[in-house]
Amino acid sequence: MKPPLFWNMPPGQAGIWPALMAPLSWLWKSVSARRWAKGMHTRISVPVVCVGNINLGGTGKTPTVIEVVRQLSDIGKVAHVVSRGYGGALQGPVRVDPGKHSANEVGDEPLLLAAFTPCWIAKDRAAGAQAAVAAGAEVIVLDDGMQNPALDKDLTIMVVDAQTGFGNGRVFPAGPLRQQICEGVSRSDIILTIGTTEAQEQFQSRWGGLLEDKSISGALVALQTGMDWRGLRALAFAGIGRPQKFFDTLRAQGAEIVGHHSFSDHQKLSNVLLTRLEKEANTLGAQLVTTEKDAARLPASFQQKVLTLPVRLELGNPEKLVEALRKLF
Repeated sequence: MKPPLFWNMPPGQAGIWPALMAPLSWLWKSVSARRWAKGMHTRISVPVVCVGNINLGGTGKTPTVIEVVRQLSDIGKVAHVVSRGYGGALQGPVRVDPGKHSANEVGDEPLLLAAFTPCWIAKDRAAGAQAAVAAGAEVIVLDDGMQNPALDKDLTIMVVDAQTGFGNGRVFPAGPLRQQICEGVSRSDIILTIGTTEAQEQFQSRWGGLLEDKSISGALVALQTGMDWRGLRALAFAGIGRPQKFFDTLRAQGAEIVGHHSFSDHQKLSNVLLTRLEKEANTLGAQLVTTEKDAARLPASFQQKVLTLPVRLELGNPEKLVEALRKLF
């Protein structure tokens, strides 16, 4: 489902809808505040790094988790990821096994993250973290969870898509935010904005004054795997927070996108849907291409038929993140 257009319109251009929905936004904020106040905020025996956001939808959290795990490994620390396992049937705590579990059981993001470091899914984040510590984790990286009060956090990284920013700045349903900007900033130690140089400049111009001295920047870049994308006729599809980012990245690698399809975040990729895409690709003389996260949801019968374009986070000033991580130990 696409978000309403007024979510990303500046004040004064969105018409009456935000005002009409203001009472519902107040209710959302009230319920969220009570949930946060009543939360356990459990303190565990190892540091907890939370990678989250205040926007509904994707902002680049998964590549950020991968980069945080890499940086922790570089300083000699064993990180385990704890995730809610969105879309998965298992409640947990369960350690994700890519050779055993499917995305339907544990969610697509945990399945992807488990290729980089031990990853646990748990509806009860505190129980998941405690299971990870018992299994040898020296630090927990919490995938999402800025609004979850189960665990006490030692370092919180808020991830923002620089292109969309904070939308109209309003809380759901009047806008795209899970909580107010000032509240999110106060709970964050680092605010990571991800996007092109132009998008970063636009974001800082509009929102930079609210971020205090917590901002660092980064960009998602294609991982060089040896695949030559130049001239490839591609039928691209993606079910992520903002599919256009993937299409732009693929095009920048030199691929010719002759067709593309955007699906909702985490949408199930059924055999019926994929067979339809395969037929379209054959008609166009094109190769099916998707994201790493979408590839985690592919049925076994399609895993050899679809190419994947992986991306990684490159930080403009990684020293700030490294320093913050070192201070945890």
